Order: sequence, then C-alpha cells, then structure tokens
Amino acid sequence: MGTVAALYRYSVKSMLGESLPAAAVTESGFHGDRVYAVLDGTGAVGSAKHPRKWGELLRCRSRLDDSGAARVVLPDGAAFSVEDPELDERLSKLLGRQAFVSAAVPEHSRLERAVPDYEGGVPEVVRRTAEADSTGATITTGSVAPGTFFDFGRIHLVTTASLDRMRTVYPAGDFDARRFRPNLVVDTDHGPGFPEDAWLGSRLRVGEALFRVVVPTPRCVVPTLGHDELPPDHGIMRAVARDHRVPVLDLGRLSCLGVYLDVLEAGTVRLGDAITLQGDA
Repeated sequence: MGTVAALYRYSVKSMLGESLPAAAVTESGFHGDRVYAVLDGTGAVGSAKHPRKWGELLRCRSRLDDSGAARVVLPDGAAFSVEDPELDERLSKLLGRQAFVSAAVPEHSRLERAVPDYEGGVPEVVRRTAEADSTGATITTGSVAPGTFFDFGRIHLVTTASLDRMRTVYPAGDFDARRFRPNLVVDTDHGPGFPEDAWLGSRLRVGEALFRVVVPTPRCVVPTLGHDELPPDHGIMRAVARDHRVPVLDLGRLSCLGVYLDVLEAGTVRLGDAITLQGDA
C-alpha cells in the first residue's frame, strides 16, 4: 500500500523542524514533537497561522540535540537552548513584542488564525466570528488541543499521491511536503490522488506503531508561506480549495490535504517502513 518516505518533528510549534531517519512514537505523538511553543503575555500561542503576528517563527528552526534537549536556531544562525533566557530576548526582538518559549500550555490558551478569502478555507460558522485585530489581519480565535500545543491530531500524515495530484492542478506551484508540516510522508507509488480519503476510521500499521485515521486535515494559510528555501506562493491553497474540499466533522466542506492520526500502539517508525491498512478501528 505504501512506505514511509519522510519523517519530520517540530520541537517548537510553528518553527521549522527536522527530518528524521526514525521516530519514536508515544501515545502523545512523535517523541519531542510540539513540546514547546512561543507565547506572549496575552496567552496567545505562537502560530504561523497568523502570519502578520507570528510569521517570523517560520524563519527559525527547532531540533533536539544528541542529549535530547531542544535547541532553536535563529534566522541569523545563532543557536540557543530553549532554556536560555537570551533566546526569549532574541525572539522578542524578532517578533517586535515580548515573547517567551514555554513547555507549559496556558490554562486559557488562544490560537489565532488568519481568515483566507477563498471558500473552504475556514468553516462558515467560524468565518462569521472573524474580526480584525491590531495587525489589521482578519482572524478567528480558538484554542489548542487540551493540554498540548497540537492544533488537533497528534500525528499528521500526507501522501505523495495527493501532492502529485496537486502538481497537476497547479503546475506552477511547488508542492514540497514541507509546506504542509507533516510528521509522516507516505509514498503511495504514484497511485490516484487523495487515497487517504478512504482511510478515515481505519487503522494504519506503520513500522512498529499502530494509528487510527481520525479526520481530514483542514488547511490554513501556512502552506502558502515561505519555508526555508521554499518561497511564498498564495496559489498553493487556492489550488487545494478548488480541487479538494471534503466534509470535516460537522464543519462543512473544507480545503484539506492530509489526515490526522491518533496513536493506538507506540513503537518506532523508520524510513522505508511499510504502511498497512487494517480496517476499521
């Protein structure tokens, strides 16, 4: 059915992550994934989903060093432990306001999302609550998954078939998987686009780990932003919105690419591991 083509971990939410040869999967997701976030004094969780406020985070890179400690590399190449107070000072200067790295999820967290102007970019019931903030951006406000810095699912998967499909829809776009910030990239050997749509509710055996496919992944503005050497491209999500809007829970038909997974059994996942579909969970 497929094999693991790439593995990614993002130690600090909304920063660039690291490519892995293998990942230890726990019941909370990839070990070391989204264990930190950048916060401000208002309780807002730093997310590039609000690029005018937090977009500079995508110019930073987070990783775990050989001892397992999280480090951040800033745009100028300076590297700091997440425990270093100077990192907070440098991030505050980069973002233009007071900010700090934290492993503690605020009790009343706020996750702000810019509202795209194309249909399917946000549930219509949510769009009606949008307001302009101090940056001039029209945003909606929600929260992270309880007790975590994840937006929803603990593992995010995209398939090469879906990326290939989007390249035919929008040939000028660079549908590099990194734009979509997956944990797992699955090579489906150039099969039809969006095979993951048929996996919902099923179990996936990936290496030693077992997952349940929960829901399609609604896409925000993040894939349109610059990622490392990948330039900004606002056409990326407009193409997804034209080609792949699917029902998501009770939120209506949304622009989706990829699926969220829950962890049923922990274990190690490695590049090249086989993917096996095991039927309903």
